[in-house]
Amino acid sequence: EIVIKTEKLNRDLCIDQMESFFKSVKRCLEDHELVVQVQASMTSESKFLFRKNYAKYEFFKNPLNFFPEQMVAWCQETNGTIPPSQLLQNFLNSSSCPEIQGYLYVKEMGRKSWKKLYVFLRRSGLYFSTKGTSKEPRHLQLLADLEDSNVFTVITGRKLHNAPTDFEFCIKPNKVRNEVKELRMLCAEDEQSRTCWMTAFRLFKYGILLYQNYKIPQQRKTLLSHFSAPVRSVSENSLVAMDFSGRIGRVIDNPVEAQSAAMEEGHAWRVGSNDCSPSFCISSDPVIHRTQLWFHGRISREESHKLIHQQGRVDGMFLLRDSQSNPKAFVLTMCHHQKIKHFQILPCEEDGQMFLSLDDGATKFTDLIQLVEFYTLNRGVLPCKLKHPCTTVAL
Repeated sequence: EIVIKTEKLNRDLCIDQMESFFKSVKRCLEDHELVVQVQASMTSESKFLFRKNYAKYEFFKNPLNFFPEQMVAWCQETNGTIPPSQLLQNFLNSSSCPEIQGYLYVKEMGRKSWKKLYVFLRRSGLYFSTKGTSKEPRHLQLLADLEDSNVFTVITGRKLHNAPTDFEFCIKPNKVRNEVKELRMLCAEDEQSRTCWMTAFRLFKYGILLYQNYKIPQQRKTLLSHFSAPVRSVSENSLVAMDFSGRIGRVIDNPVEAQSAAMEEGHAWRVGSNDCSPSFCISSDPVIHRTQLWFHGRISREESHKLIHQQGRVDGMFLLRDSQSNPKAFVLTMCHHQKIKHFQILPCEEDGQMFLSLDDGATKFTDLIQLVEFYTLNRGVLPCKLKHPCTTVAL
């Protein structure tokens, strides 16, 4: 994925050489866009930022998380009883007329003030009502055209021009390079609303092309899987269930017995065996977790939110950090159902050995790497398994 990020290097940060209006704006390039063409329209102050974004096509998997019922006109007309597949088909079908509606703060042209307006996003453009929430044609005025424009996320713009919320975005015509007056600055009430508006903008503009971008890589993987078997190591192919409870080991042929043995072994690891060897109970390097990509050291809760948001608020996105309130503890920060949650990892002692646990000692680990590996395979007390490590992005 490529993100366009524009910023001024030698004075107040802005977009495309504009006077200190933004600190930073960015947008995600679509898979069908040609980087060379995009670069040709950029100024020398703009740059490409390469990073992961797990949420780029997440709305195809969980559309109801991206489109609240109260914001979709079609949902309201049908009392919200819409299957997720129909909701997306309505957006992708060029002959249908879906509509996103709700209040947005709109920056007045040539002024520093913002006005709260009831806005409608349609295939034909972005409109606002001059009379309350009326959608009669005589009460609608065009705010922005979608066909020859792009939608950008505005970063830290609130401090620079007195935006009413932190959830700011803008619509910029492609032909505009230096004219601030041509930009449409908008603010949503919360992150979910901003995501809804920006996702709908992408769907209205690109339609079925977005769905093709999403499906083609998956179809290639399916096609390749038919012609090539999964590559497994020699040791993995030769793995068998063994029983070492007697004087000599034996192969467990009964599948039920093998599954039972595996469950017992997992239970012994979960509660912490008293007769385990010292090499297992004591971490050989107590700070080895600091070399892991998912560990971010002493960052704040707000910074952890920002990192996860940058790489996509999808289920299982996670990072670990030092606890700010307890110098001996750590915090697991993860995302589930578009919400970011925090779990404190505390040290605990048993039989003179120190362990780490996030469930009050029910499951104990010798180090953070072991903890992450466990919750990658098992949900445990977490809302979901750990899936996507949130890594530090380097330019």
